[in-house]
Formats: sequence, C-alpha cells, structure tokens
Amino acid sequence: MLNIIVVEDEALVAKRLIRFLAAGLEQHPHNIRHLETLDDAQEYLSEKSIDLLMLDLNLNGQDGFDLLKTHLSASYNTIVVSANTDRALEAFELGVLDFVAKPFKQERIDKALQRALGKNNGGKGIQSLSIEKRGRLELVALTDISYIRAAGHYSEIIMKDGTEHLHNKNLSKLLCLLPNNYQQVHRSYLVALDQVDKIVKHAGSQYELMLSGEKVIPLGRSYYSVIKKAFEAK
Repeated sequence: MLNIIVVEDEALVAKRLIRFLAAGLEQHPHNIRHLETLDDAQEYLSEKSIDLLMLDLNLNGQDGFDLLKTHLSASYNTIVVSANTDRALEAFELGVLDFVAKPFKQERIDKALQRALGKNNGGKGIQSLSIEKRGRLELVALTDISYIRAAGHYSEIIMKDGTEHLHNKNLSKLLCLLPNNYQQVHRSYLVALDQVDKIVKHAGSQYELMLSGEKVIPLGRSYYSVIKKAFEAK
C-alpha cells in the first residue's frame, strides 16, 4: 500500500491532483489523504508513516519549505507541486524527488509517479544529502561522499573524511533521488562510478571495488557485468 498525503490549500487543485494520482496509481494499491495546512501536515507526519508527500509551497501565506526543512532526512519522498517555479533549484537542493509546475496535466503527474516508484529519474538527481549532525540537520555535497551502505531500514552515508552519518531513507529510496552515475553495486552498497578506481577480482568469482582514498567495498556477483561495462565506459 502506497500511503500519500497531499498538502494543498486550494480545494479545486487538491481535487484535481488527487484524481490524477489515483489514475496514475490504478495498478498500485494506494491511500491518499488531503491536508490543507502546514500544522495539520506536521501533526500527521509526527503520528503516521507515509511513502510520498505531495507539497505545495504557498499554503495560506505559509511556506511549504518550512515543512520540508524539518523533515530533510525523512524516510518518505517529496514531490513539490507549485506555481513558484523560481524555487525549483532550492527544492532540489533540499532533496525533493521532483518539482511539478502548476498548472499540471495527467502526463506530468504520471512522470512524477514513475520516479516515486523508482522507475525513472530522468538522469537528474540531487546534488546533496541531508544528515543529522550534533542534533541539527545539515546538507552535505555528494562530492564529499565516498559511498552509501545499507543499515537495516536506513542508510549510512560514508564520507571521504571517514565520518559516518545515518540517513532515514533506505537504499532503494535514495537511489530514486541520486543522479544516474550512482549505481547499486551490492545488495548493501551504493556508489558513484566516478569514485571507483578499479575492479578487483578474487578467486571463486568474488569481487571488490577499489575506491578513491583506497577504500574497498564488495561488488556483488549479480552486479559485476553491469558495473564492469559502466566502469569501462565512464
């Protein structure tokens, strides 16, 4: 079941968006909840678990980014639906999955849902990830990340300086956000191909990746041929 909340203060827009979402998810079990205010959204998110947030930016004079900034590391993905297209770059810097401009059509909502379902990110992706550091949320550039490792339902962001930070999104949800140069190389590891120095083959069809900074991570056998081809083509 895909749990979605739509945070939108204009009733007609919300009704249209919910109708388009339902049509786009006809083959996927889903539940859609509409909330009109940031306070209602904050309260709902503090009590319920969701998979996708559809967020307007201008909500009765309040800024939707206020909600986004307090949930940077949330386990769900966020799609902004707004007429404020001049804020798209800011939204992507905060790690949203997509930015849908108003007015929108069914085809555009379908495309956003494809990204939410992990089927296509259009080659784009965020340029930073949020981490919690000394009780505060901070953004770190992808260029400062060495690799990403699974940690149960969460992920560990391993920095080039050796520090590690927990992120609330799992690997599959992070992969939807990250640029296409990020690849899953093992059931528990993601890495940007430009961080790979070489592929190391051991006896018994065991593989590893040597990364920049002499870090080593496993390369799963089922990923070997795809990563080898992508690595040689980079």
